[in-house]
Amino acid sequence: MNDRSDARASRKPLLLAITAVAALVAMIFWWLSRGYESTDDAFIQADITMVAPRVGGTVIAVHVDDNQAVHAGDALFELDPADYVTHVRQAEANLAAAQAQVQSAQADLTITQTSAPAAVAQSQAALAAARAQAERAQADAKRYESLYAKDEISQQALDQARTTARALQAQAAQAAAQLTASQTTTEQLGAKRAQLAAAQAAVAQAQAALDQARLQLSYTRVVAPSDGRVTRKNLQPGSQLQAGSPVLALVGDTPWIVANFKETQLRHMRVGQAVTVKIDAYPDHPFHARVDSVQAGTGSAFSLLPPENASGNFVKVVQRVPVKLVFDPAPPAELHLAPGMSVVPRVDIRDEHGAQLTQKAG
Repeated sequence: MNDRSDARASRKPLLLAITAVAALVAMIFWWLSRGYESTDDAFIQADITMVAPRVGGTVIAVHVDDNQAVHAGDALFELDPADYVTHVRQAEANLAAAQAQVQSAQADLTITQTSAPAAVAQSQAALAAARAQAERAQADAKRYESLYAKDEISQQALDQARTTARALQAQAAQAAAQLTASQTTTEQLGAKRAQLAAAQAAVAQAQAALDQARLQLSYTRVVAPSDGRVTRKNLQPGSQLQAGSPVLALVGDTPWIVANFKETQLRHMRVGQAVTVKIDAYPDHPFHARVDSVQAGTGSAFSLLPPENASGNFVKVVQRVPVKLVFDPAPPAELHLAPGMSVVPRVDIRDEHGAQLTQKAG
């Protein structure tokens, strides 16, 4: 019995020492981590551009492979341009025909502007001559009537004079009508100008069609819209592609981090705070970043099926809010940081110079 009591008594100092060491370690850990916020719910992100042809066609050449690095403007693939070359030629022919119509309408307008005044003058002269002849014939007819009354001429001569007077009077009326017709110069010029404007509009329309045809022809050669790395390539020579259907993706060369912090961790976070980053793929390589911004909503609010807390029983769950962290400095180019890689960021919240993430920007 005494041996057991002595053993217990000898263990108490050891237990007390272990407890003291554990408490000291806990205090040190708390002291070292009290100025930091961290999460293991964080991933690499990058701009992902889905590349799709703007016109349909058959693939005749593919210039890239999976995971190949490309620069903006580099050729990715080409479609058969034959149909689009034909459309360009047809549009060029339509434009030439429309331009010919403009030349014809311009010539008609010029001729009308030149000939219309001369036609008016000619019609005026013809009317004056016709009226003079009609007046003379009318006077002759009256004189013949007087002579006939004295039996100095025959009935036939009187009838001939009267017929001539009526014929010349009709010619004078016709000349007056021609003068009236020739005096519509303003209306004629307006009609010719309208025809010219319509022809010019047809040229503009044909030019637009030609530009569109050339643009579609240029779309048969698909180039990289930005720098990046090719992934998810789903085409090969002979593939029939539809306009607007993505066939490959470009992953941008500027990665960043999306860290899903608990909403309770955002209180002391500020823009510009330093972040130490550990990337699972490169455990021995240190990375540094800074706090950039916070998403305007929790992750669950933007999920495919957001929660509806107004229905059924409600259990409060601490939400996570995506925070964007940007590398500073940029990671080495030789390291492959792909979207989706797991990281563990550690934010130094002791820096209080920047704006709080929980406050409204601006």
